[in-house]
Amino acid sequence: MSMSLFCCPLCAAPLERGQSAYTCPNGHCFDIAREGYVHLLPANRKHSKAPGDDKGMVAARNRFLDKGYYAPLRQALCRLALERVGPGAALLDSGCGEGYYTAGLWGALGVAGREPRLAGIDLSKPSVRLAARRIPHGEFAVASAYHLPVADGSIDLLLNCFSPLALEEFRRVLRPGGWFFYVVPAADHLWQLKQVLYDTPYPNQEQEIPYEGFVYEDVVPVEHWMEVPGADLADLFQMTPYYWKTPREGAQRLAGLDGLRVKAAFRIHVFRREGQACASGRAMI
Repeated sequence: MSMSLFCCPLCAAPLERGQSAYTCPNGHCFDIAREGYVHLLPANRKHSKAPGDDKGMVAARNRFLDKGYYAPLRQALCRLALERVGPGAALLDSGCGEGYYTAGLWGALGVAGREPRLAGIDLSKPSVRLAARRIPHGEFAVASAYHLPVADGSIDLLLNCFSPLALEEFRRVLRPGGWFFYVVPAADHLWQLKQVLYDTPYPNQEQEIPYEGFVYEDVVPVEHWMEVPGADLADLFQMTPYYWKTPREGAQRLAGLDGLRVKAAFRIHVFRREGQACASGRAMI
């Protein structure tokens, strides 16, 4: 048995990880799936039968990311982590998806001899299944960002990449002085794709908001151009929210292209947690 970064979603007690299950001192038990992840989303917090991204979207994103199209973003996150995170740090990826960025941080810190502890959560079971396969030494759970199964003040670096912004929970789980990397699309991210899909595309809204409980340290731009052939273009489309709200005509225009030159543009908002550690000992709000 080993102590886990996760805590019990039912009573907030610490969890221990065994060969086949996570257990807490109060007798709650959560089986570990064959792929290595655990389900820590209570039934009364599920808003649908299969929450989160479906298998098709997850597979498309996995194929696209594994070809390196967003590698500059992953490299920038690794550089920022290496500058800020010391040995033995606890990392949490909230909305980890299939673990592409999580694996980047794990690898970079490991090569540097930092030996981090790593956990990731996502609502999507297909995503978490892939993440657990990608990083067998990490811990991955089906769970909600708004009810993180993580103890107060236990995380040194929290990554949130294109995922729900659960600020109260992020404040709770980050230790004072801990880091929060918040990745969002820039105004012109995938603009050329949107021009094909929509008659009147609009830019993404960019904001710099000083969130309560956090010190705003930096906004790091990451921008590059991608030559995306037709098959990969279909994956890019399917992994974005545009896939669900694009008129049929726009989707047909995209399907007729052999490829497209597209700009990827991101902003990494870097925050540091301020204030005192919570003394409640509770892990859930």
